[in-house]
Amino acid sequence: MNKCHIAYLACAAALLGTGLGAAPSSADHTVHLVRPGESVQKAVDSARPGDTVLLAHGTHRGSVDVTTPGLTLRGMGRGTVLVPEAGVGTTTLPAGTAGAARAADSCAAAGNGICVAGTKDHGVDGVTIASLTVTGFAKTGIHAHEADRLTVRNVTAVRNGVWGIATERSARGVFRGNTARDNGDAGLFLANTVKEEEGATDTGGTVVEHNRLEGNRIGVTVRRLRNLTVAGNHLTGNCAAVFVVGDENKPKAGLVTVRENRIERNNKSCPKTARLDALQGSGIVLTGTEDNLITQNVIRDNVGTSPLSGGIVVFKSFVGTTSERNRISDNLLEGNSPADLVNTDPGEGNTFQGNSCLSSKPAGLC
Repeated sequence: MNKCHIAYLACAAALLGTGLGAAPSSADHTVHLVRPGESVQKAVDSARPGDTVLLAHGTHRGSVDVTTPGLTLRGMGRGTVLVPEAGVGTTTLPAGTAGAARAADSCAAAGNGICVAGTKDHGVDGVTIASLTVTGFAKTGIHAHEADRLTVRNVTAVRNGVWGIATERSARGVFRGNTARDNGDAGLFLANTVKEEEGATDTGGTVVEHNRLEGNRIGVTVRRLRNLTVAGNHLTGNCAAVFVVGDENKPKAGLVTVRENRIERNNKSCPKTARLDALQGSGIVLTGTEDNLITQNVIRDNVGTSPLSGGIVVFKSFVGTTSERNRISDNLLEGNSPADLVNTDPGEGNTFQGNSCLSSKPAGLC
């Protein structure tokens, strides 16, 4: 592992001399360069707030636990790949690496690639993860818990067992320009918590934008959250594109804006689970939520026979909670089946205005 104290021009020259480069940093911060075969965790553990851990092009093995605020963990593009350690839990560690490895044990044991791990009393603020690929992890490529102002950008999360990129109990995040493909559940999963029953939490304006979500069970899941925007994403080839999900807990989930997304041919078939019916051909699904705005999306050719199939679906939740005061306006919908617009929810105040579509259930919503 190399350290470059910035004095950026001197560091850039040194890295370029080895065929590698680094982005500009502040004068008092350090770039920790990690080559394939070196310990990413050791570099992360030695970094201070504001430092960058830069992963060189190639394959890096093992999970990484990030607890330092203001840290940037960055690769050199898709060719910087993080995969699970071979024989996790059975490999004999080289001398001097046991402490660093222990720091990532809980992350690896949970089946995650990169963990941004805070606690209720001590969150992790201002972490950035960028320009790398995370693939093959049993649960999640990137998982954040109690993270404030987390930025994940230009990350490729592929073929992870459950989620590509996931957050719990986190706020004010930015998820931009990522690709999440062929993950077992959601490409992007954002929730208050999955382990406890409690009301929706306010994200403070988390933004999910300009991502490509393809071949997952669900492209984006927003679960029991409030105050969040999903905008300008391209979602195709999933079983369902966007889920905004609430339940009987208070406060209710909602105040989510879903706008200007391209949602096309999400016709992969996914079987029923303990929590959810079989999925196929779902564009945007609202269930058990309130006060959402669904606007200016292009939603085409989402076709299925699930109770949740259709272009935009407002669905009474499986625990009986209605959706209320949701506004579905100015969307372009065509070729969706069983209909472009579907409303099976008896909740009050849901409105459908200005949408360009040909079919609805019940009739008259277009």
